[in-house]
Amino acid sequence: MHFVNGHTSNIRLNFILKALCVGLITGLVVSSFRWLAELAGNFSLKIYKQAIHNYWWILVLIILAFIVTYIVGLLMRGDPNIKGAGIPQVEAQLSGFMEMDWHSVIWRKYFASVLTMSTSIFVGREGPSVQLGAAVGQGLAETRHYSASQRRILIANGAAAGLAAAFNAPLAGTFFVMEEIYHNFSPLVWITSLTSALSANFISLYVFGLGPVLPISYNHIFPLGHYWQLLLLGIILGLASRLYQMGLLKVPGMFDKIKTIPWYYKSLIPMLLVIPIGLFLPVTLGSGSRVILNISHVMPSLTFLLILLVVRFVFAMISYGAGVAGGFFMPILAVGALIGAIVGNVLYSAHLLDFSFVNNLIIFSMAAYFAGISKAPFTAIMLITELVGSMRNFMPLAFVVLVAYLVVDLTNGAPIYESLAERLATFKQLPIFKGRNEQIQIPVYAQSLVEDQQVRRIEWPKDSILATIRRGSHEIVPSGDTLIIAGDLLIFTVFSDNSGKIRTKLIALTQLLTENG
Repeated sequence: MHFVNGHTSNIRLNFILKALCVGLITGLVVSSFRWLAELAGNFSLKIYKQAIHNYWWILVLIILAFIVTYIVGLLMRGDPNIKGAGIPQVEAQLSGFMEMDWHSVIWRKYFASVLTMSTSIFVGREGPSVQLGAAVGQGLAETRHYSASQRRILIANGAAAGLAAAFNAPLAGTFFVMEEIYHNFSPLVWITSLTSALSANFISLYVFGLGPVLPISYNHIFPLGHYWQLLLLGIILGLASRLYQMGLLKVPGMFDKIKTIPWYYKSLIPMLLVIPIGLFLPVTLGSGSRVILNISHVMPSLTFLLILLVVRFVFAMISYGAGVAGGFFMPILAVGALIGAIVGNVLYSAHLLDFSFVNNLIIFSMAAYFAGISKAPFTAIMLITELVGSMRNFMPLAFVVLVAYLVVDLTNGAPIYESLAERLATFKQLPIFKGRNEQIQIPVYAQSLVEDQQVRRIEWPKDSILATIRRGSHEIVPSGDTLIIAGDLLIFTVFSDNSGKIRTKLIALTQLLTENG
């Protein structure tokens, strides 16, 4: 037993060292990407400032849009997997339904996203950062000829590191991989993902400083007597989240009907549309962080907030539908913040809430809106906590997140990244086999006996039938050739009299190999 425990510790230490390497490399890649993206965004903002006073600069903006579209289009044509945010591609890859060329993804996604953000279009750096980190993990695994199981773990580690470096949010990066990408709380995966996230965040903090990304004044504890307002806010955010999900899933089909422009050049549409927006509403340019900070420091009128909300919401749909190479984490947070500001403004005008609590609602709304869209509540809570650098209002924040999540759940909303991943791969969906006996659900951990094995090659316990494999939100009726991967949830039909013994044997097959002897 001591030998087993010691061997397990050695395996984990070995993986932690690999994860440390992935995190440090990802930290360097994403930090340089983040620095260049901010530099490019500031460059276009200077052009917009000139264009307000001299209309000849509008011509410069139009020429810039065409040049960027052409170059980014060539990059996407060379590798379609760099299209869009990048997170759905990583999720589909970890589910075993698609593959990516890590060499191509790293340099093409890097430059395509930097160029895209040089137009101040409404996209963020987080999606590309996750995909870049995943490509780093894949690259290390393939150059070192690691097994498929180790390769998946390092891809997940890189994804966590990418989000951590993009937002200075290592805990959110770790939770995001567990909740949204890997769909498994395997001890080996979470400890290595945390290692990668912390090491990448160390590099990011060294480059960008120790301050939070969204330093919002957030000192007042929300009173218990006003929780009915939080319930109302959560319901509004849940419905808005569901609407956002439906929009993201429908708009690409509308763009597919535009046949006159090749798919890889359709990003020209939002890049041209953003120009008049930038001239008349320069505060809303970019990913959305400037909008969030501005409304948290100086509250605009209700009318102006509503205009900003409509513009940000509609333009987010257009950007994603056009396949723009960029993320939508921060754009989502910006829309959530605007909803919170509008609700807070209304409550304040009705003398139902003190103005000092409006910032609270802005912060709660960012977390809840993101949680509703992604259906990753723990990630949402940790992300906003790390972005604003405060846990003083953890209870009300979590309450609004829970309400919004439940509303999306009740309206049949699915995790948005998983839904988008379906567009990239074909999932085998068949009905569940239902036996008359007890059902047991067992998760598959990384580095277990059954991982990367075909069903027919595994000696399953007597009196058990593998009825269904649940992969994310998809259910697969297995055949003998079906490959089991880490993160799967195996659903067995077993005889009730032997369920205890069978469960023990199944756990021994599906958890970390050396933990079970």
